[in-house]
Amino acid sequence: MENSLEKILINEFGLAKPTIKKINGYENANYQIKTERGSYIFKTYKYEENLLAIIEAENQILQDLAKSRQNLYPNPISFKNGDSIKLLELDGRLSICRMLTFLEGQFLAEARYNEKIYESLGEVLAKMNQQLSKSTSYILKARKWEWDLQYFHLNKEYLPAITDTKDRNLVLYFFQQYEEEVVPKITALRKQIIHNDANEWNILTNNNKVTGIIDFGDLAHSYLINEVAIAMTYAGYGKEHPFKDPLIVLKAYHTVNPLLEKEISLLYYLIAARLCTSVCNSARSRQLDPENSYAAISEESAWKTLKKWVQFSPKYIENKFRQAVGFKSIRTTPIKKVLLKRHQHISTILSLSYEHPIHMERSAFQYMHDAHGNTFLDAYNNIPHVGHSHPKIVEAGQRQMAKLNTNTRYAYDLLGNYAEKLLSKFPNRLTKVFFVNSGSAASDLAIRMAKAHTHKTNLMVMEHGYHGNTQLAIDVSDYKFNNPMGQGQQNHIIKTTLPDAYRGKFTDKNVGKRYAKEAIENLNKTQKSIAAFISEPIVGCGGQVPLAPNYLKELYPEIRKQGALCISDEVQTGFGRLGSYFWGFEMHGVVPDIVVLGKPMGNGHPIGAVVVTNEIAASFEKGVEFFSSFGGNPVSCAIGMAVLEVIEEDGLQQNAAEVGDYYKSLLKELQAKNSCIGDVRGEGLFLGIDIVKDGSKETDGKLASTIKNELRNQYILVSTDGPDDNVIKTKPPLCFTKQNAEEVVERIDAILKKRTH
Repeated sequence: MENSLEKILINEFGLAKPTIKKINGYENANYQIKTERGSYIFKTYKYEENLLAIIEAENQILQDLAKSRQNLYPNPISFKNGDSIKLLELDGRLSICRMLTFLEGQFLAEARYNEKIYESLGEVLAKMNQQLSKSTSYILKARKWEWDLQYFHLNKEYLPAITDTKDRNLVLYFFQQYEEEVVPKITALRKQIIHNDANEWNILTNNNKVTGIIDFGDLAHSYLINEVAIAMTYAGYGKEHPFKDPLIVLKAYHTVNPLLEKEISLLYYLIAARLCTSVCNSARSRQLDPENSYAAISEESAWKTLKKWVQFSPKYIENKFRQAVGFKSIRTTPIKKVLLKRHQHISTILSLSYEHPIHMERSAFQYMHDAHGNTFLDAYNNIPHVGHSHPKIVEAGQRQMAKLNTNTRYAYDLLGNYAEKLLSKFPNRLTKVFFVNSGSAASDLAIRMAKAHTHKTNLMVMEHGYHGNTQLAIDVSDYKFNNPMGQGQQNHIIKTTLPDAYRGKFTDKNVGKRYAKEAIENLNKTQKSIAAFISEPIVGCGGQVPLAPNYLKELYPEIRKQGALCISDEVQTGFGRLGSYFWGFEMHGVVPDIVVLGKPMGNGHPIGAVVVTNEIAASFEKGVEFFSSFGGNPVSCAIGMAVLEVIEEDGLQQNAAEVGDYYKSLLKELQAKNSCIGDVRGEGLFLGIDIVKDGSKETDGKLASTIKNELRNQYILVSTDGPDDNVIKTKPPLCFTKQNAEEVVERIDAILKKRTH
């Protein structure tokens, strides 16, 4: 190849004794040529008609830029016949060949850090864009490809090449955000020819100034703001603060070539789109050519930046950008005004979290963003089970909603398919599912079914249990009916003591059996034959208290001896949250007769279900027809199916086990240092921290409230529960990470240290 190339250089350019060195290229071969006359870059490409047209357009643009006489850009060198591009036979194939001047300088990627470089970059790019605005090219206007952000959607076909499903879903999330936030607005913005690839390996520097911009192979007729977005993306690549240096670029650019507010408003999403374009193409290139290290050279930095980017509120970033160029920050409605409007129309009986309520606006995975642009780490909300705004769940709902949504009086495949998938997660004896639209409705239905099957009306319930907001659900919820403002315990309700291994009256190694024995004795004393016993495997409102070991193993058989049914409320503990167990009843080694489902089932979409045996379903079928307007509708089924798929694909049950164990170990270490932590309990990502007065088991709700609200002030969400509201409960989305767990525990540690000083 080099012998052939040497002949070309001598014959076509009259270069004597050229020194040839091959350098990195993406999809073409590049050679640095050194001669007594100077240095050049010789570029060759496999011949394609469309590519030839694009290279001709590129050369024309470079010739236009050369008129500025700034020597900032490569300049085409003509062959002997005067052409700047020539088709030549190289290594037995027809190749597109051209020669450019070689620009000296140090790559920005290798230069010693200095803010002045980024200021210079912004200025040089702005001046270049002003020059490019005078050029035109029908070829570039017609060019549609994945590296032009206006055609970001073309990268979607490369998503399967990203093998890690969590990473793939992060990219899919930003595809959805682009479609929602950018597509409707960007067509009104300015378009012109742009360089389109101001990355750290295309920028040359010297003495803290940009001295050259190379590689115009990505030229595009695109939106002007895309040029800025791309430069800012690479300015923040892989850095601890991914918007610090981009702000310098932006400010300097705006000073020379002023941007519009509507252009600035899209930068957050455009930067994310460029990062996603990078990782999509790196994944695709690795799939096609595992040996091509050049294609993946910046992939690690792109992923690092993208994973940080999702943590920032779009409003926070936009305000940073606006401030940098002298625009006013986005105005936010004061929380007092929001609450005033809320209370004009919504009863105050609908409570708010925290001493200072939060005006939420957006969310992504384990992060929530308020209206002021603050980001909160969500260590509390278990309803967005697989993550806030999870793109696969969003996509499932959108697609099905656009196709069909109706009720179960019509036949459609999704109902049967989802029921089959859901039931595959249960023991073989649980074979029928009834869909409703909430956990409360599911509890209500479960109780009705138990009564229909047993022809009895009495029910045994758990102390501090909570099962929903319908009347039947409140009847069996000690947390509600035993409240000082509650309705009181109904005559047909029998309440049994919470088998609390930490604070209860039994604390020996047989605590579960002893509580079960007491429950059976008390049940027999009442001489009331019951229809069912209902309980959660871990009692949330009781303070995240797991039922003591062997309690249900001892109690369930005795309940069944009376002809009664055993109901497990899995609304909070199900779907892999406990890590080692997909359902809470599994941790107790029992199989219930009826299972109640809700909350995480639809990741925030209202779905609930009751799962029962064939026999119980048959009994219920003898009564009046059952119908739920929204239960089991196609959209709910599509979303429910997507939740199950994400749990499997993202390995979220395993993540709950690993992160949960780590989280719990950190909390145990914190407990060993602080006598105000009486107990750390729970499974997986369903944990409780029992706050007590130092060195005792006396509850300390005041301190628990202080910790909760201090964490809120430091942008971490947890809550409190338990009879005395002294238990910090943490039950985050299952995408929670070990780093997230460390952050929560470190902040609690700091709060407790501050308390002792």
